Amino acid sequence: MKTKKELKEEYKQMKFPMGVFQVRNTINGKIFVDSSTNMSAKWNRNRLQLSVGNHPNKELQNDWNKFGEEAFKFEVIEELEHNDKEIVDYNNEVALLEEMLIEELQPFGVKGYNKVAKKG
Repeated sequence: MKTKKELKEEYKQMKFPMGVFQVRNTINGKIFVDSSTNMSAKWNRNRLQLSVGNHPNKELQNDWNKFGEEAFKFEVIEELEHNDKEIVDYNNEVALLEEMLIEELQPFGVKGYNKVAKKG
């Protein structure tokens, strides 16, 4: 049986899928773009918040309430690879990738649930 310390160390060494994903409404085609260094955990948090009616994005929450969970799909847009050869700031890399993909996809208004980022 492994000690608590050994289990903690194993957890630290785990490599979670990281990158940018979207929550896509299959009824109206709108998307919510988000990112994380642990996409599975972030998706689970989003889904839990939506399920209990407490998601910070009210428009997404309203459509979730209206159409139900079955109308939404979790889809990976782009995944970052882990680099074992050099030190990488994955939080920064994921944030830059999300910014780039939001610029490309423009998930605002009738196309999506994201809010336009304020410049400056």
